Amino acid sequence: MERFEGKVALVTGGARGIGAATVRRLSADGARVALSDLDLEPAEELASELQRSRSEALALSGDVSVRSDVKAMVDQTIEEFGRLDFLVTCAGITRDNLIHKMSDNDWDDVISTHLRGTFLCAQIAQEVMVNQKGGKMVFVSSTSALGNRGQANYSAAKAGIQGLARTLSLELGRYNVNVNAVAPGFVETRMTRSIAERTGGDWEEIKRIRAEAIPLQRIGQPEDIAGAIAFLCSEDASFITGQILYVRGGP
Repeated sequence: MERFEGKVALVTGGARGIGAATVRRLSADGARVALSDLDLEPAEELASELQRSRSEALALSGDVSVRSDVKAMVDQTIEEFGRLDFLVTCAGITRDNLIHKMSDNDWDDVISTHLRGTFLCAQIAQEVMVNQKGGKMVFVSSTSALGNRGQANYSAAKAGIQGLARTLSLELGRYNVNVNAVAPGFVETRMTRSIAERTGGDWEEIKRIRAEAIPLQRIGQPEDIAGAIAFLCSEDASFITGQILYVRGGP
């Protein structure tokens, strides 16, 4: 028996990168998965891929910073699969710049997508999970929550997500809802590669330099983060809540 048989997951930002790896991992472990993305086409492509392997998947489109969109995501998941056991919030963007160059839009867009988006998803999903008397939420934070040059907006949002996870664990624990966060280090995704391209850096050289600074001597892959998320969704983590799990190849 697959460990997530009978379980239903909603993964935001699920069409690419860490989100897509998480969708594949949860699906492989037997979960039925609704995956949302701002762009519907890549979400539909991944859902079709899973369906061809006889897994149940639902592609959704929506903006996590818009309450009505998030409500629609959760409602469509319930309509299709009848319940919601796991919420994983992977949707994210970057608008990097030094503080004296950062525009209001740079700040607002990142905070809105990451922090407001996680709040909205959690607020709407918790109603379902509380009524079910059980569920798991895993928010994606970052080591940038500890501070990172040129990422005042992103760092603040990711630190806020950690505070949100800890607070909701206190509020929702009595309803058997676990709330945790994972904080990835440097992971090879389309988003991290695009940062290198914008700054004119050589991607392969950046990866080499980053790997040398990591105790395990390699950069992270989306599957590394998906594995940690799957663990926090599992019954093996049933007594873990309000925790931040750093997944960065070292302490």
